[in-house]
Amino acid sequence: MTVARTQDRMSHDVFLPAEIVELRARARASVAKHVAPVAREIGSREESVDSFPWDAFRGLASDGLFGIPFGEPYSTIEHPMLGVCTVAEEIAYESSSLAGVYDGQCILVPATLAHATPAMRERLVPDLVSGQQAFAFATTEPETSSDLTATRLGTWAEETVDGWVVNGRKRWITNSVVAGWVSMLVRAGRDGERAHMLLIDLSSPGVRIGTPDLKMGHRGQITADIVLEDVHVPRECLLGEPGGGMAVALGALVRGRIGIGAAGVGVAQAALDLAVHRLQTREVFGRPLGAMQHWQFQMAQRATELECARSLYQKAAILLDRGDRTAEPEAAMAKAYGTRLANDLVREAIQVHGAVGFARQVGETGESVRLEEMYRDAKILEIFEGANELQQWIVARRLIGRDITG
Repeated sequence: MTVARTQDRMSHDVFLPAEIVELRARARASVAKHVAPVAREIGSREESVDSFPWDAFRGLASDGLFGIPFGEPYSTIEHPMLGVCTVAEEIAYESSSLAGVYDGQCILVPATLAHATPAMRERLVPDLVSGQQAFAFATTEPETSSDLTATRLGTWAEETVDGWVVNGRKRWITNSVVAGWVSMLVRAGRDGERAHMLLIDLSSPGVRIGTPDLKMGHRGQITADIVLEDVHVPRECLLGEPGGGMAVALGALVRGRIGIGAAGVGVAQAALDLAVHRLQTREVFGRPLGAMQHWQFQMAQRATELECARSLYQKAAILLDRGDRTAEPEAAMAKAYGTRLANDLVREAIQVHGAVGFARQVGETGESVRLEEMYRDAKILEIFEGANELQQWIVARRLIGRDITG
C-alpha cells in the first residue's frame, strides 16, 4: 500500500547542502525502482545463501549510491557521511534490513578501507562500488559484542614472517554468506593485549562460513558465523598500524551508529505515514479516527520527535564530514534516539490500525500494511552496532565524566 509522505510537507531541509537535497531525490527514485517492488519479499522470506537480495543490492549500486564514500572518480559528493546516511534513511523507509546491508557495505567497510594500502584499495574498491562483490565487517563474537576490549577477543592472529595466521570465530556477521572479503578485528596474539584489524579473503583455505542465522526480523540482512582455522593473512592486508585495530574498528562503528540512527528515522517515517493515512481514512463512531484528540496529540508529538531524530543524525554526520573526531556523543545520541523512536512509532502505528496492523495478511482480501514486518525489523536497530544502553553510557561519560562513570 502506497501512502503520502508526511515528510514532504512537514520537514524542510533548510540547512542541508544542495547536493544532499538532490541526492535524497535520487536515492528515493532508486529505492522506488529497485527496492520497493521486492521489499515485502525481502522482509518475509527465510534467510539462506540464495535469498540474498542481489538484484536490489546491485540496482542501488548501478545508480551510483555505493560510490559516495570514496569520492572521485566514483562520486562528487562533498559530504560523504551525510550522503550515505541520507541514502540509508531512504532505503530503510522501504526495507530496514536492506538498509542494514547498505550500512555494512557503504559505511562500516569503507571506513576500514581508508586504512588500507593504496594497492588494496585499488584492488577492492571497484568491486565494492559496482556491487559485484559484497563485503563484511566483523567484530562481534559469541562471547563479546558491545564490549570490544582486546583481551576479550577469542579470535587471534599469530604473526609470521610474511603476515599472520588467524584462528577463531566471529558471529552475526552481515553479508558473510555472500561476501568476498571481510574487515575483521582480531587479538594480536593469543594472549595479547592489543588488536589488529585485518582484511581477510573469505575464499582463503581455512575459512568456513556457517549456516545463515534464522532471525525474528531483518531477514534480508543475512548473517552467519565466520570460522577461521589457521587462515593465512598476508602483511599487505593489515588495516592501519599493527596493534591499532581497536581505533580502526571504533572509528568505523561511530560512523555505523549514525547510519543506523538514519535507518531508524526511515523506519519511523514510514510508520508515521501509515498511521496518519489510517487516521485520515478510518471512521469510528461516524468520524475519522484522526478526530480523536488523543491520536492528534500523540502523532504531533511523534512528528516533533522525528524531526529531532533526523536533525541529530544529520548533525553528527556533518561533524564527521568536517573532520571533527569528537562526534562520538552525537553519534550515540543519533543511534539511541532514532532507533527507539522507530520502535515506538511502529508500535503505535499498529495500535492505530488495530487487528489489520497485527496481521501479516488478511486471508479473505489479501490486505496487508506491512507493520508486522516493520515491528519484527525495528527491534534489532536498538541492539546491533552497540546496544542503546551502551550509547547512553557513551553520552553519560562525556556529560558527567569518565572519572565518575568509569
